[in-house]
Amino acid sequence: MDDCLFCGIVAGDVPSHTVYESETAYAFLDVNPLARGHTVVVPRDHHERVGDLPDEAAAGLFRAISDVVPAVEAAVDAPASTVAFNNGEEAGQEIPHTHCHVIPRFAGDGAGAVHSLFATTEDLSEEEMADLADAIRTEQ
Repeated sequence: MDDCLFCGIVAGDVPSHTVYESETAYAFLDVNPLARGHTVVVPRDHHERVGDLPDEAAAGLFRAISDVVPAVEAAVDAPASTVAFNNGEEAGQEIPHTHCHVIPRFAGDGAGAVHSLFATTEDLSEEEMADLADAIRTEQ
């Protein structure tokens, strides 16, 4: 897409600090890092959401993530990382091009687990869980 920031980065039209390149994926340092080494991994082709990725693009993206995560952790001596997608505007996706954040984590960094994003959890009965599982399977 002509107006997509990440497409511009992949094309070399927008400067970035590139850390990984393959035929299907590209990774670069986040310009607004949440931690030293915060890296963004994107598919080379424009796909807005995770569910929009063709099989080959999805496989290439997850191969890149698998390669980038340990490299980022080693580069900044991080014992862990948060690997996350914001999938859709309501989830916080600001750039409509599928992307994965690799954020190095350290003891006492003040950030919590993914569950800390929400003030409450859902209280579902076994029947509701079974119905929900059926509905998700049906949608695939």
